[in-house]
Amino acid sequence: MIGTSDATTQLAAITARSRQALPIGRAERLDRIERARQLMAGQGADALIVGAGASLAYFTGIRWSMIERIVAMVLIRDRPPVIICPAFEEGSLSAEIAVPAEARFWQEEDSPYALVAGLLAEAGVRTMAVDPALPFGMADAIQQAAPGVRISSAAPVIDGCRMLKSRAELAIIREAMSMTLEVQERASRILRLGIRASEVRRFVESAHRAIGSDGTTFCIVQFGASTAFPHGLPQDDVLAEGDVVLVDTGCLLEGYNSDLTRSYVFGAPDPLQRQVWDIEREAQLAVFQAARPGAPCSALDDAARTVLQAHGMGPDYRLPGLPHRTGHGVGMTIHEAPYLVRGNAMPLAPGMCMSNEPMIVIPGRFGIRLEDHFHITETGAAWFTEPSPSLDRPFA
Repeated sequence: MIGTSDATTQLAAITARSRQALPIGRAERLDRIERARQLMAGQGADALIVGAGASLAYFTGIRWSMIERIVAMVLIRDRPPVIICPAFEEGSLSAEIAVPAEARFWQEEDSPYALVAGLLAEAGVRTMAVDPALPFGMADAIQQAAPGVRISSAAPVIDGCRMLKSRAELAIIREAMSMTLEVQERASRILRLGIRASEVRRFVESAHRAIGSDGTTFCIVQFGASTAFPHGLPQDDVLAEGDVVLVDTGCLLEGYNSDLTRSYVFGAPDPLQRQVWDIEREAQLAVFQAARPGAPCSALDDAARTVLQAHGMGPDYRLPGLPHRTGHGVGMTIHEAPYLVRGNAMPLAPGMCMSNEPMIVIPGRFGIRLEDHFHITETGAAWFTEPSPSLDRPFA
């Protein structure tokens, strides 16, 4: 199937999918807020502040990016959420917010940090957990405005909520992954001698739109020797016979990300390419088999490196071998907790979703990365997408 068609034909053959997964509803967002309150209590925090970005969208449905004007949710344990927002955005806020909340607005000449400090004083807040994604300047301004409030990281609260996906979240991620897998397969069909990586990237972006996603979030296309660099080189590769092809891409659907990598050879693989591909597949399966509730995240990274060492690669991060962690969490951001990395003792739990990508790099020659994602179940793990069966059949 590799290199058997052209971009126009493949785009025309895509059927836009009617979305099966439902958007996240109000009741689920309210459950998230309640869980945050419980985690705050466990951390000893009287209040939580969450800035614009993925976490604010997670709790409130407000999908605004971080800019220089602070927009944030302040959650005090026994009160409804309060949204701190520029006054001129009142109409936009009303159109976006998906949970009951009080809004407190500030004019351009006002200090929003004094507004936050006043709210904290009014509620008698002594300790506040701050979103680690909030820029330092904003966190520092809050501290300066409320010097009597002790500030700590809200990572245990925010990650403690976002790491554990609900059935609704799993359904959205599964649908997004399925879309990207089809796009990946169609991209393999348009390959030809001399095609540039940029042309493949443009196809992927168009195909993700055509299939019904909310668009491509990223796309890495590498050929030949540049595949030995995990995220490529600043060049527009040109495809040659016998090149390893590595395509790593994802899309957005209802605020959630897909992320899949496929590696294969354009033309006839040589013995080393075939051997390394098979080892990569073996390592990926070993990671999956090690995934179960209660297992530490580090055990999955260990599982991949054990396979590589058995084949004379590594150890540790030495090359030929695996130059980075084995996987990362996925959800409203492409990379989020938990991380499958040495030293991470966090136990896996049902609802956690993560990538499985124990890349193998052969310096100066090529790299092979097979990336699929799975989620932890009550008894083990379940794939979102089926891994590549073989080098000769990279798509099932």
